[in-house]
Amino acid sequence: MRSTSLFALIVIAALSAPAFAQVPTRVRGTVDKLDGQVLSVKQRDGRIAAITLAPKVTIQYLVKKRLADIKPGDFVASTGIKGKDGKIRAIEARIFPAAFPPGGRQFAWDLMPDSVMTNATVGTVAKTPEGEVLHVKFAGGESEYIVGPEVPIFAPVPGDMSLLKPGLAVFVLALKQPDGTFTSSRLYVEKDGIKPRM
Repeated sequence: MRSTSLFALIVIAALSAPAFAQVPTRVRGTVDKLDGQVLSVKQRDGRIAAITLAPKVTIQYLVKKRLADIKPGDFVASTGIKGKDGKIRAIEARIFPAAFPPGGRQFAWDLMPDSVMTNATVGTVAKTPEGEVLHVKFAGGESEYIVGPEVPIFAPVPGDMSLLKPGLAVFVLALKQPDGTFTSSRLYVEKDGIKPRM
């Protein structure tokens, strides 16, 4: 199964791709149970979200990489926090095997206040006292963000339904249907103690 970005799908939806009638809902929590194709997720507020998974749902987990693995020309997604000084400081970064969608994008994120998601191609990597600064380019603009030595670096890897065990952390991109139910064709799941931090 080809590994593609969960966040790339968000970008496509946000740009009103014909396949979607709405912006997907980001469901964060832990697996409560899996009953056939229905995944129940215990969200951070304690509520249970029942999500019907597509027959060919793409399931991914993360493996550890190093900051030194990020090279000019790589396509990287990163959740960051914009500080009062205007600088974006990464709290995690993921190296993708290819740019998807072409060009990438930077947009507001909902992990925490002032968080930003950047999907972009790395132009240069510079060392500073705070960490390495990635200068990246995306469709319609460019940006810089600081990746400190403590920031975890990952790469997505294809998984399968057997990974969806109760208690494991998940990040699901879900679409709310007219009847109030949710469906999903892509998600990240915890494996070997590595939880989706996005």
